[in-house]
Amino acid sequence: MAKISKDRATAYAQSVLSGEILAGPIVRAACQRHLNDLEYAGERGFYYDEKEAAEAIAFFEEILYLSAGQYEGEPFLLFPWEDFIIGSLFGWKRDDSEKWVEKNKRNKILKDTRFKRRFRVAYIEGPKGCGKSPLAGGIGLKGLCADKEARAEIYAAATKQAQAMVLFRDAVAMYEQSEILNRRLKSTGVGEKCWNLSHDESGSFFRVISSEKKGQSGPKPHMILLDEIHEHPDNTIIEMLRAGFKAREQPLSFMITNSGYDKTSVCWVYHEAGRKVAFELVDPPNDEFFAYICSLDDEDLIDDKYLDDESLWPKVNPSLEYGLPGYDYIRGQIAEARGMPSKMATVKRLSFCQWTEAENPWISPEIWIPCRDSDFDDSLLAGRKCWGGLDLSAVNDLTAFALMFAPSANDPMYRLKVWFWLPGENLRRKSEVDHVPYDVWEKQESLFTSEGSAISKTQVIRFIHNETAKYQLVGIAYDRNRMKDLIEFAEKDGIELAIGKWDKEKRVWNFDRSSGIKMMPFGQEARSMAPAIDKFETMLLQKQFRHDGNPCLTWCASNVVVDSDDSGYRKMSKKKSVGRIDGITASVMACGVLEDTHVKSVYEGMTEEQIIERISL
Repeated sequence: MAKISKDRATAYAQSVLSGEILAGPIVRAACQRHLNDLEYAGERGFYYDEKEAAEAIAFFEEILYLSAGQYEGEPFLLFPWEDFIIGSLFGWKRDDSEKWVEKNKRNKILKDTRFKRRFRVAYIEGPKGCGKSPLAGGIGLKGLCADKEARAEIYAAATKQAQAMVLFRDAVAMYEQSEILNRRLKSTGVGEKCWNLSHDESGSFFRVISSEKKGQSGPKPHMILLDEIHEHPDNTIIEMLRAGFKAREQPLSFMITNSGYDKTSVCWVYHEAGRKVAFELVDPPNDEFFAYICSLDDEDLIDDKYLDDESLWPKVNPSLEYGLPGYDYIRGQIAEARGMPSKMATVKRLSFCQWTEAENPWISPEIWIPCRDSDFDDSLLAGRKCWGGLDLSAVNDLTAFALMFAPSANDPMYRLKVWFWLPGENLRRKSEVDHVPYDVWEKQESLFTSEGSAISKTQVIRFIHNETAKYQLVGIAYDRNRMKDLIEFAEKDGIELAIGKWDKEKRVWNFDRSSGIKMMPFGQEARSMAPAIDKFETMLLQKQFRHDGNPCLTWCASNVVVDSDDSGYRKMSKKKSVGRIDGITASVMACGVLEDTHVKSVYEGMTEEQIIERISL
């Protein structure tokens, strides 16, 4: 058995890689990177100072005291995962010999002052309640008075002042309980109203800053501490402060966050950068970036195994074995979410570090999966009455065409079938951008591709013409803003389209010709979409329809976020949804033109017991 290092950061890395401490794949990679760097980073000009790492850890444990709850007044004894973070950030140095020689030609200062902090960016992603905020507050206090920096500017930063204050209050509480800090620091304001901590000896200060306050300019931060990066709408506050790093020799941007829900966000950018750095996938290496990202292994995610297997929980809850947030707390969160499917995504995100596909996903797996028919038989659809929805992309995005089939004498269930199209050019690149295997889905015939860089509207209209000829098509709902080109392509191809107009008084569709595919203009605003969303949701919750499990459709379902306007009308929000939602948009539109009588007819004449038996199929 390998000898465990006396250095606590290195000891943690060794314990993780030996399996003594349970950790997820990205943390394991970060630990391996640390050990690799101990052996090889000297060639790139880096040095690990065990003494400096130990002094940083000692600052927490000998000077700082915790606040609130069971830890009130207790010394800030670091957990092993915190040892790894603090030891890494303060122990790793870069050799600035050339700059040092230039500045100190007379060589009158100590030799080791040429070594400056290696890491300038630290990204910490972990679960709720593991102690990230106090850790960040403690780092801020060390930067303020024990980091050998003249006129250090330390900022607790966020997009909103109130959010930034959460982290700062932790620092203030630790200052108030430490006799040593009370002697060395001064506060402006008291308790909840404290807004500044200063270290007069070095001319340094620690305060809150946010992008809410306009006119802030010229900060020269030594450290910025950023909380809840997943809630940052953009990179504004981060870049504003990092612009001042040029005035510092060893600045640090320390970011803490829960896992997020928006893979187009700045948080996801840092998550992906951190993952690649940990796995040493960046060439040349990004030696200034440190990442500690809690995550589960792929096999833990199968059938949500991790929700029931408590032995896996420490992988994404590094403080769990030490009482934070506690097994009972997580058990309670899971139990409550099982009865409230809409909450499960939040539990997965906050307690299990899962990047959910949407902030508050409209369609949860618990609702969607039971409506999947793995033995979906297309032959049952022939000759059946159906209604369509077409979500036609502008140029190169996903196009979706949905048909909702009415029950038949041989099949009492509604059936939903959706087809997808993407341009074939750069398909693999699109897969990387959207984080889904479009190329695999194409081979599985779960989506079609067309040659070139744009959707072939001719291919789409020919497919619709040929496919709908097999059924009793009532009509297809479409967005009139996207139909001009399709109508032109249809006419060139000799395919007739009958454009409908809704008669509000008679409540019927009137078409401009008696033959052709009946097309029904369908508004995309909330007032038009709300009834269709209600109808689709009702059919889904009552398990009135079955879908064939098309993976592209299932992915779309996991992405949808429903928003409401000022009048309370609901609409699918493409802005808040993460990833494509086109398949569900087309399906909802198909429901929007489906006659109400058909939705109701499925259960007419049935007893309550028969209905329960039917929906549990």
